[in-house]
Amino acid sequence: MTAEQASLPGGGGPGLAYASRRGHWVLAATVLGSAVASIDATVVGIALPAIGRDFHTGLAALQWVVTAYTLALAGLLLVAGALGDRYGRRRFFVVGVIWFAAASLLCGLAPDVRTLIAARALQGVGAALLTPGSLAILEASFVPDDRGRAIGAWSGLSGVGTAIGPFLGGWLIQSASWRWIFAINLPVAAVVVAVAARHVPESRDPQSPERVDLLGGVLVTLGLVGLTYGLIEGPSRGWTDPVVLGSLLLGGLLLGCFVLWERRAKAPVLPLDLFASTRFNATNAVTFVLYGALGGALFLVPVQLQQVSGYTALEAGVSLLPLTVVMLLLSARSGALASRIGPRLQMSVGPVLVGCGIALFVRVGTHADYVTHVLPAVLVLALGLATTVAPLTATALAAAPARHVGAASAVNNDVARAAGLIAVAVLPAAAGLSGSDYLRPERFSAGFDTACLISSALCVLAGVLAAVTIRNPARPERAGRPGAAGAGQPLHCALDAPPAGRATRRTDGRGRPPRASGPPPEG
Repeated sequence: MTAEQASLPGGGGPGLAYASRRGHWVLAATVLGSAVASIDATVVGIALPAIGRDFHTGLAALQWVVTAYTLALAGLLLVAGALGDRYGRRRFFVVGVIWFAAASLLCGLAPDVRTLIAARALQGVGAALLTPGSLAILEASFVPDDRGRAIGAWSGLSGVGTAIGPFLGGWLIQSASWRWIFAINLPVAAVVVAVAARHVPESRDPQSPERVDLLGGVLVTLGLVGLTYGLIEGPSRGWTDPVVLGSLLLGGLLLGCFVLWERRAKAPVLPLDLFASTRFNATNAVTFVLYGALGGALFLVPVQLQQVSGYTALEAGVSLLPLTVVMLLLSARSGALASRIGPRLQMSVGPVLVGCGIALFVRVGTHADYVTHVLPAVLVLALGLATTVAPLTATALAAAPARHVGAASAVNNDVARAAGLIAVAVLPAAAGLSGSDYLRPERFSAGFDTACLISSALCVLAGVLAAVTIRNPARPERAGRPGAAGAGQPLHCALDAPPAGRATRRTDGRGRPPRASGPPPEG
């Protein structure tokens, strides 16, 4: 047997060795593919002030620029992973990359904000198609002994890409135009498609259901759209407006129908028996509160830095760079610590540190100095996230049955994304921000301070919730159970979602690796 030959899980045929030339090409394709989506998600926040000025639009439209993407991604992520398992992971990965690139072109050429919002929703569809595929391809392509090493390399390189993204995006916005942050995706996508077509092996799950639960994906997506539309438009139209009330009611009704449908579907996109675990439910409750607070605050921070503190787009992008660096340096150590002492302490203290970091942003006002005002807030926030994210997601995965570990990863990821998009819709209004307030520095700064304090309080609530509901597993379980907190190598966590999972050799009971359905977590 050669270095590149072994059984290929989930698809038959040869597996790849990490040291092989083809293995390196597979790693390059998956890293670049996932980086395109994760970098784009972080850079758009920095571009919001420039987009608003160009289109002479209000805060609600800027909220939609962010939430349209997240809505499509969160709603379709579960079903997209199932489609890849059934019809080919490489196929849907490549389709997702091409779709994302075409939508990026439309974003860059958008003549008005409504076209941009529609194009951002299309980008979210492409991201949903390619995101599950990147990690699933690695799981299915490499031999078991090299799988952890490949995913670890993918994690680290994806983190480097996430760190470079705000710097590159800020430079493009400042030197040319915000439109170039979308145009830059096109050559990268072309390279990914060419490499994937030539070097990435196709793989499928031969035991996946014949029918994919498309109706479940449609119901949850439309339900989230209805709720988000009502929450964003409520402050401007009025909460008693028939359109707002109808949107909220329809969204809630569709989400209720989604739950009912999943109960009777033969192959549900969301296995509801996951929620029989109290530990799983508690972990996702903490995830929802924490990432809602984080997503809402980070939506406003780049605007505050540029519109109030006078930072350029490049300076605003670079200012948050320590967040990614600290996460890369400390996440693995945090996971190892949780493996030894259990996740409860870190999941309780970490969110409080995140809240302290967000609260420190109230010191960022007019002409704020980076070293004395911005950097302390970023470092405390980063320390809190590094403390929390690895044990948080490992706990969610360890609470799920082995056959549902892939679905548990996707649920935890979707909970974070849904929390973020709801927070982006609600937090500005709760802080008294609306309309063109982002163009009025004094008005925006006052609302920003209020928003930071609200987010900080929610983070403290998440820590208290973890302290009350999370229990450390028995030591023999932590030491011996695959998937327990700290097992394997933690994945990098970007800023808008929890980690997708951990690189373990855990199987689903039929000898196959679990379906990987999360990005190199858009926290």
